[in-house]
Amino acid sequence: MDDILIRGGYVVDGSGAAGREADLALQGGRIAAIEPRSSRPARRVIDARGQVVAPGFIDIHTHSDFTLPLNPRAESKIRQGVTTEVVGNCGFSVAPALPGRAAMLREYLASSAPWLPFRETTFAEYVASFPPTAVNVILQVGHHTLRLMAAGMEKRPLTGGERAVMTTLLEEALAAGAWGLSSGLFTAPGGYADPEEIHGLARVLARHRAAYASHIRDEADHVFDAVREAIAVAETTGVHVQIAHLKLSGTDNWGGAARLLAEIEAARLRGLPVDVDAYPYDTATNPLRNLLPRWIMDGGIPAMLERLARRDTRTRLRQDIARDGLTNFGRIPSWDVVRVAVAPHLPDQAGRTFGDIARGRNVDPLDAVCDFVVADRGETRILITSMADGDVRAITGAPWVLAGSDANALAVSGVTGQGKPHPRSYGTHARLLGPCVRDWKLFPLETAVDKTTGGAARALGLADRGLLRAGFRADVAVFDPARIADLSTYPEPHRYAIGVSTVIVNGAVVIDGGDHTGATPGRVLRRGVDGTPPSRQA
Repeated sequence: MDDILIRGGYVVDGSGAAGREADLALQGGRIAAIEPRSSRPARRVIDARGQVVAPGFIDIHTHSDFTLPLNPRAESKIRQGVTTEVVGNCGFSVAPALPGRAAMLREYLASSAPWLPFRETTFAEYVASFPPTAVNVILQVGHHTLRLMAAGMEKRPLTGGERAVMTTLLEEALAAGAWGLSSGLFTAPGGYADPEEIHGLARVLARHRAAYASHIRDEADHVFDAVREAIAVAETTGVHVQIAHLKLSGTDNWGGAARLLAEIEAARLRGLPVDVDAYPYDTATNPLRNLLPRWIMDGGIPAMLERLARRDTRTRLRQDIARDGLTNFGRIPSWDVVRVAVAPHLPDQAGRTFGDIARGRNVDPLDAVCDFVVADRGETRILITSMADGDVRAITGAPWVLAGSDANALAVSGVTGQGKPHPRSYGTHARLLGPCVRDWKLFPLETAVDKTTGGAARALGLADRGLLRAGFRADVAVFDPARIADLSTYPEPHRYAIGVSTVIVNGAVVIDGGDHTGATPGRVLRRGVDGTPPSRQA
């Protein structure tokens, strides 16, 4: 007897093929059969008439390693149908933390993980202690973290001994099941690395059949060069490269999406193992300090805070920003497009723009920004509307661009329900399956499902997830295609998506009739056990 029979739904299997009416039988945590009008007996029957039955969604780029230990129910993601999250992105990971360096890592990540405790740990210990969660988790090790462990925040080429430390830590993480390495070349200390440092680590990845995901060096005025740098890693080493949250930031770069997509697609057509993800919003989020020139971080957070209090520093900042725009974001219309998302030490300021803050204090906006960074100890996270809607739709609409929220799993209550975070935490996949299909008409439903199921699984090299196939893992999402939508907004972000009635993870029902059951059947997926990233040699 089957455990569950999902009856009468419109099955969209994640391959991009046209959907069909069929019943889905689940048994022992796997898909037992897919057949029309099944007569198989089951302990439970779920009526899916009028709804789509799809593979569970794969959020290929997230930072939920910062919140899942605090919110293992993963409400904001699982309620959208997400059943697998890829974490440890943009060069940030909470492990490894060598003896004597956990406090430094906590200080560095405070703007991203303000409520997460940190401890000394190897990557293997981190994997072993990761808590049961509602979603499956794919872990990556971060380049920022490795560089912090080897050389702190020093702005210089690494010594041979320091490179050896990073290599050893990377190999230990890969042996523990890490899917690969992520980088965040847009900020310190990862931005201090030259291409050869990255290529050297990528050659380690190649030996282990692991992958490389990159928040590229620039997403504004130098975005084409930064994309080429990422593609060169695939060309030189053969490792799979995932270019994170593709965008064109800054008013000077708006309108360039078609040309940027064409350059990446040409590399893919040459056979290079390169994939891309994006989120369907014109607003990004980042630590406030990362909008300032990279030199502001030289020497670490305490040095930055001391530096920002000085008048000569602010004069230099003003000159640099007037000449080059905001680091990684380019030129913006005004500071009214930069909004406080989370400020751990100034929580009452969440939701305010820096234009408003400056006017309220009758000071220059850059002085307001510098004062805020100092008062909030460098831990402020902001929202910045820096993209053109046309570029967002062009990038999102490319059928081979995958869906990554670049966001945490949150909840409307509890510790992760604080501040005014980006709505993408609550809405990326609901927006992809709903408004992007129904209202924007960017692609048919089957393409939308493929972008966050079968396409993501192919990019990751997952062995038995991402498709509805007999024998595959029973990760399933059931949703109403006419109703699924994101409700989260910038003024009121803590609102769950609607339209998803049932979500099953490893055969266990987590969302039942739209409500969370409290189940946490997700598990850590390990490279070499649950799949192997594709490569040029594969």
